[in-house]
Amino acid sequence: MTQLPSLRDNPNTKREYETIYILRPNTGNDEVATYNKKFREIIEERGGKVMKVDNWGKRRLAYEVSKERRGIYLYWQYLATPDVITEFERNMRMMDGVMRFLTTRIDEDIDPAARPGADEEIFEAAANTAADEEDMYTGQRQPDGDETAETVEAAEGTDAAPQAEAEDTDTVPVEATPAETAE
Repeated sequence: MTQLPSLRDNPNTKREYETIYILRPNTGNDEVATYNKKFREIIEERGGKVMKVDNWGKRRLAYEVSKERRGIYLYWQYLATPDVITEFERNMRMMDGVMRFLTTRIDEDIDPAARPGADEEIFEAAANTAADEEDMYTGQRQPDGDETAETVEAAEGTDAAPQAEAEDTDTVPVEATPAETAE
């Protein structure tokens, strides 16, 4: 099903989108490259232009998705029309390795000639998953199944958690309200 062009769009312009999708953690580098190639073909065959592809590596998920606690995050930034997004997301739904995805419109009425495209090297680099996994909340390397937290700390050279910062001394204490004192 194709979408009709919006009356708000100027002729010969595209909209800028970003998509983040999560692959299963056991996906190999060859499979990641296959997904990237497939998604790139979908965008470029329909007149879109890929500007940036970034592999954020294997990260811990905020909650369990499809019985997985980790996933490989990939970030895409591209120019396209709304019908390209429809086809792009339809293909993502059909891929077994894609656990979740989110597409967001960043800007509209962008001249494709004014934006640089992505090089082949970017697609090759985005196929490699990070060897060291970092926790997305703390930024510290997480142990694999064979490692313990002590071996990870020894590898990083840290033996203690960072000290808490000193409290701000310019704050004024808040007085209790009558409702709070009644309890």
